[in-house]
Order: sequence, then structure tokens, then C-alpha cells
Amino acid sequence: MLIRDWMTSYVYTATPESSVSEVVQLMKEKKVKHLPIVSKSVVVGIVSDRGIKEYLPSKGTSLDIYELNYILAKTTIKEVMIKDVVTVHPDTPVEEACMTMFDKDIGCLPVTEQGKLVGIISDKDMFRVLVEITGVRRGGHRISLSIEDRPGSIRDLADLIRKFGFRWQSILSTSEKAAPGQRYIVIRTRGEGDFPALKKELETQYSMIRIL
Repeated sequence: MLIRDWMTSYVYTATPESSVSEVVQLMKEKKVKHLPIVSKSVVVGIVSDRGIKEYLPSKGTSLDIYELNYILAKTTIKEVMIKDVVTVHPDTPVEEACMTMFDKDIGCLPVTEQGKLVGIISDKDMFRVLVEITGVRRGGHRISLSIEDRPGSIRDLADLIRKFGFRWQSILSTSEKAAPGQRYIVIRTRGEGDFPALKKELETQYSMIRIL
């Protein structure tokens, strides 16, 4: 899965000369938390609702509401925006972009191609990816278990599931929560098979079984 498959292609933007008041109003109207700041289609900054909220108290401690509104109408967003913007290419794998967002503690990534803004991907989009790749909306049985980390172990598990009339809807795997020499697997099945028999067989052959 690539970023181009999940990004939002139509992006609301502002220019460095836009006032803080204009940007706040735009973000409120369009219900967005992040706004790229562009100059001739090139990303030169980004602003978030959190960044603006952090900026406001520093300006408003000794001002009344009318003075504050006046200042924000005269202040350009280039004074508030983050200038060192982390971007991503449309052909970047989704998991790499997600890792970048996690490691850098940022909520979105502008998507650029040949230096031009072509989209944006946010933490909300990443949640949508997780929902889709797990197949949770489509129901089925969710089976989590620990298996041997060896060639063929996943194939053996797949054969067992098919034996009782089920197919795989999704599979996720990690070694982080597993014991040495093991992998932790989460499977969501589909189909109408003999689930009591499958459950009994799984509990006989595997450890750390959890079924929903």
C-alpha cells in the first residue's frame, strides 16, 4: 500500500502572507487540523491547530479580546508556521510514512512530487488504513496466537484454518510481544465453517490463544 492510495488529493492551503485570523477561520470552516503553507505550489511551512493554540496565549496575556483580534488580523501566518516541514512522496509505503509520523511526533505529512504539493496524509488517514487492512468492518472471527518463527509455520496455520471451512481475511504479525523463537499472529477469518472444531484444534496445537 502506497501513500497515493490513501492520501487526500484536494488540500486546503494558505500563503505565508495570510493572516492568522484567516487561517484560523479556514481551518474551522473546513474542519482540518493541519494546513500546508504554500508559495507557487511549493510547501514552505505548515501550521496546526495545536500550534496556533500555543501561539495565542503568548500574545493574549495582557490584551483584551479586541486588541487580540486586531493583532491576529495583522499577524501573518509565516510568523506562526513550522518552516522545517517533513514531506513524503506519493510512492512511499504507508508503513514508512506512519513510522515517520510516530518517530517525529507529527500529525500529518504533506505529499509532494517534483517539489509540488499533490496531497496530504494525516493520522486520521492512518487509522482508516488500519481499519481496512484488518478487515474489522467485515466481521469474522479474530484469532490471536503465538506460533513458531520458522519457515512454513504460517502455511501450516493457514492449512488448518482452511481444513475447517474458513479463509483468511487479514493477517498481522509481530515478534515484539512474542517469546524468543516465536511470532505473535493476529488473524481475521471469513466464511462459514465449523468454528467449535477449529477452536478446539487451535487450542490443542498453539499457545496464547485469544478468540473474538
